[in-house]
Amino acid sequence: MSEPAAGIVINLNAYGATVRLGSGDLATAPPSDVEAHRAKYQHSLLRRAELNFEVRKSGRRPIVVLVPQISDEVLDERIAAYLQSTQEWDERDGVPLAQRHFLHKKRRAGLFRSQHES
Repeated sequence: MSEPAAGIVINLNAYGATVRLGSGDLATAPPSDVEAHRAKYQHSLLRRAELNFEVRKSGRRPIVVLVPQISDEVLDERIAAYLQSTQEWDERDGVPLAQRHFLHKKRRAGLFRSQHES
């Protein structure tokens, strides 16, 4: 089982890396992950920049690997185009859908309060 956690690289060597997690615990990054993402590990070591890791508990010290970053420009463009096309679904002259939903919930909360305060 793995958990997400932020951490800073404090040591980088041929056997992997040592990472101090946000909780203060020390963890080990395997050499394969360090080699695959050496630039990010070095940046964290030199600049004390936080990285996001997946923490796997095994043995004395947890093992960490970088959280995968999805970078797909084509997908991003398709999502942006879809969101632009859905803007037309809101009423042009009325209150936008998100605000209508919020106002409806606010009115219901007020009604609930008034019924239960007496």
